[in-house]
Amino acid sequence: MAAVTIARLTIREAARRKLLLALAILTVIVIGLTGWGFQHLTTLTNPDGSRIAAGELRLAVSQVLVLVEFMFSGVLALSAVVVASPAISSELESGVALSMLARPVSRYQVVLGKWLGLAALIAIYVAATTTLELLVVDATTGYVPPGPVGLGLYLIGEGIVIMSLALLISTRLSGMTAGVISLVLFFLAWIGGIAGAIGEVFSSAAISNAGTISQLLLPTDALWRGSVYELEPVLYRAVLGATTERAGNPFFVQSPPSVAYLIWAACWVVLIVGLTVWSLHRREV
Repeated sequence: MAAVTIARLTIREAARRKLLLALAILTVIVIGLTGWGFQHLTTLTNPDGSRIAAGELRLAVSQVLVLVEFMFSGVLALSAVVVASPAISSELESGVALSMLARPVSRYQVVLGKWLGLAALIAIYVAATTTLELLVVDATTGYVPPGPVGLGLYLIGEGIVIMSLALLISTRLSGMTAGVISLVLFFLAWIGGIAGAIGEVFSSAAISNAGTISQLLLPTDALWRGSVYELEPVLYRAVLGATTERAGNPFFVQSPPSVAYLIWAACWVVLIVGLTVWSLHRREV
């Protein structure tokens, strides 16, 4: 199948640019540094010099782990955009697409193949980094988050959403422009999610609805919040969830995305891929 061949070539092209190697080296270095930091968390003491309670240590580790995963979420979004934004635009500008489409390869196969290749890269990166980071945290502190598998799945979904958006924009604009627009929308969705949480706590329908609309237009923040939920200790959710202190806290989530929302996120990706095929079909090559 042509799409599978193009997916394989997309992965090979990313490897040829040494992006994967550089990302892997930096990731291992960062995980090593976070392991050093988690190890030192276990040495924390109270003002009187006594060791902190196990529950307090678990809470501290979980919050630092959420912060670390937020960093990886940002790296994932940036990497997905950097790889996806020139995936189609660069071939259109260089004329490579003309020679490719002159063969018996349809435009939908080109889009599907590139999307599959990039999605595979995202899944591999998330699975590897999440597994390695959680193993380091377990080895240094003994803490294992409630939902490690759900964490990985939510992050993969987040990466695929922003990658799909960058791929769509790259059919009409240059790679750099598509990348900048995608990242700006990614962070706007994150801010919208925080605003929505504030509106929910203080019963402001206008602010809450604005946050909901932003999450419907771009599901990245809701999926990120799902990964936060999978990292939090169950007791922490129950205690903080009953107070207003959670308002605007980007690192606290009381409940995961609903099944209906996850279905919408999947439909969103299908819709964006369909629009990418349509946009490329309408463009002069």
